[in-house]
Amino acid sequence: MMDSFPTLLWAGVKFTVPLTLLSFAFGLTLGLITAVTRLFGPTPLVLIARFYVWVIRGTPLLVQLFVIFYGLPSVGILLDAFPAALIGFTLNIGAYSSEIIRAVIASVPKGQWEAAYSIGMNWRQAMARTILPQAARVAVPPLSNTFISLVKDTSLAAAITVPELFQAAQRIVATTYEPLILYIQAAIIYLALSSVLSALQVRLEKRFSRYGGMLEANR
Repeated sequence: MMDSFPTLLWAGVKFTVPLTLLSFAFGLTLGLITAVTRLFGPTPLVLIARFYVWVIRGTPLLVQLFVIFYGLPSVGILLDAFPAALIGFTLNIGAYSSEIIRAVIASVPKGQWEAAYSIGMNWRQAMARTILPQAARVAVPPLSNTFISLVKDTSLAAAITVPELFQAAQRIVATTYEPLILYIQAAIIYLALSSVLSALQVRLEKRFSRYGGMLEANR
């Protein structure tokens, strides 16, 4: 365990963490665009957004990664392992986060829109200054859970040869023949990462709850 720990940790730092952060950032952006499109977009774009969410939510993530990495070369689209994983996780996170964002935006009372318009804001200003700040506070817990789940889901990237944490453990197992020790060690590292993120989630929720309480008090 002592000999393998630096290798596993380096694989996590070099591949697992960047893959998680980039996938979540791009996926959250895609989710916001998809959610706004479904709520306020023209009918053709709404149908495209619904179809995208339907396909991604209705198929396993592992299958999506295989289609992107192993399937697309058959039509002339060749991708390296890391970009393929990044695209797959981004599309997956985008679909699931879009449903969260759509729900929290829809939950903001209509009176907030009317209040924003009454002081001269246009649609974009109302969305950016009034609606999204209120929706963000509600969206923090479910989006944080999605982020934590993504950390663990990145282990699926090993199936398309991304040399992240779990594949590093598999390679060491292939030479040491100690699967129990190595896989438990990988699980402990994933658990440590998830625990840190869970602690940060609690602090973020407390900060938003204090901010919300101040808003309500000022009203």
